[in-house]
Amino acid sequence: MNKTQVTNPIIWADVPDVDAIRVGNAYYMVSTSMHSMPGCPIMRSEDLMHWEVVSYVYDTFEDNEAHRLEGGKNIYGQGSWAASLRHHRGTFYVCFSSNDTRKFYVYRTDNIVQGPWQRSVIDGLRHDPGLLFDDDRVFVIYGNGDIYITELTADAAALKSDGIHQRLFETEAEGIGLRCEGCHAYRINGYYYLLFIEWPKAGFGNGRRRQICYRSRELLGPYERRIVLDDDLGYHNKGIAQGGMFDTPDGKWYAMLFQDHDAVGRIPCLVPVAWEEDWPVFGIEGKVPERFEVDLPQAVVKPLVISDEFEYESNKLALNWQWNHNPDHRLWSVTERPGFLRLTTGSLAPAGVLQARNTLTQRTEGPACTGTVLLDTEHMKPGDHAGLVALQSHFGTVGVKVAENGHKFIAMSVNDGSGREKELETVRYRGSEVHLRIDFDFENSKDVASFHYSVDGAEWMQIGGELNMRYTLDHFMGYRIGLYYYATRQTGGHADFDYFRYEKAER
Repeated sequence: MNKTQVTNPIIWADVPDVDAIRVGNAYYMVSTSMHSMPGCPIMRSEDLMHWEVVSYVYDTFEDNEAHRLEGGKNIYGQGSWAASLRHHRGTFYVCFSSNDTRKFYVYRTDNIVQGPWQRSVIDGLRHDPGLLFDDDRVFVIYGNGDIYITELTADAAALKSDGIHQRLFETEAEGIGLRCEGCHAYRINGYYYLLFIEWPKAGFGNGRRRQICYRSRELLGPYERRIVLDDDLGYHNKGIAQGGMFDTPDGKWYAMLFQDHDAVGRIPCLVPVAWEEDWPVFGIEGKVPERFEVDLPQAVVKPLVISDEFEYESNKLALNWQWNHNPDHRLWSVTERPGFLRLTTGSLAPAGVLQARNTLTQRTEGPACTGTVLLDTEHMKPGDHAGLVALQSHFGTVGVKVAENGHKFIAMSVNDGSGREKELETVRYRGSEVHLRIDFDFENSKDVASFHYSVDGAEWMQIGGELNMRYTLDHFMGYRIGLYYYATRQTGGHADFDYFRYEKAER
């Protein structure tokens, strides 16, 4: 059998809170998507190194002002968190909590790629939940420090009224800054295993995130505890932890965990797992290997982030794209002007790009990447802004703005500290079409973005200053590159993007 070379991180992009399973010869993984829609991306792999987005659990999961970026409200850093993915007796299940709605969501389907997904909503927040199927019973285990167990009905659609609902145990507190959370629950060979992360304070151990395992012969305990991984792959004491484990058809075990990697986001790593005296042992001699082989033939490599000429036969985008918050589907099209993405304004966003509806995004990738668009500004109205954004709380934009007198300017802007745009440089522009580009550099934690424009697509001018990118918890997401268009004075204009072209540097 041909083997696949694994290089960690397996994905150098923001795919956080991963949960992976195997069904037959295929591996599926879900991750946190927060304010990006559609959400709860399902990724598929056959060799554990190369993953492709094959579906989403939902297009949107709530419809209110915050989810629609209306009334000055938003769900940055909220939305769906830490989804759990399971397959039981032919049905796939995904569950997560949403911090903004304070509700617990369970989705289920017989077809993880095609759907449809049936949704159930349960009142109450169940932080970082882990689903556990135990014969004919279903449980969700969750919490932070205090770990709770709640029994669900057999279809996982509701709380079981006469089932188990109690605190399971309390995790270590001494010297711990972030106590155990992010549960992944399993029953294997007569033991119940609960995987968590915890983060010791500085001066206690290595002072970084680490992987914890609790195990018991009985569901309700008592549970034994062990640190099963405490390693940073040589990257700035950023621990690799939080995720689940699974086996291959030939009985080998692996874990999919993630690592905080500054501005690019939280990135997944594949970790070999061995078993010693019925304890999972993560890594090789306590370390996450940078390179190793798996006994699986290499699959066809498909990109996570794609270029797009916007040549579609129907008004449906490639799965690689996600909207920032719920889109207004009346106000975008890839068929109205064939070969172009058309964004139309239907509401005002006086606060700027963070409040712009229908910003279309993809992830950024390390070690470096570049996104370029060709923008047609002919039908933009006074007060309109369109272009490219390096999207996080500490954002940077390069684009065209139309002044009240109809004059056009190329502008580079950043967050002024309150969420509004602060212009660092403007250049008068008299044309209709303009090329825009953002370069991202994540190599060795450089975390810098630069912004450029061109009249002809050949000669480029840098504009504004370099953006020192920062991962901040108010957005809780790695930097994305987005195509935006918004109005500040009147609606009804439109901006046409001829293409989005993407390149990434090789490792």
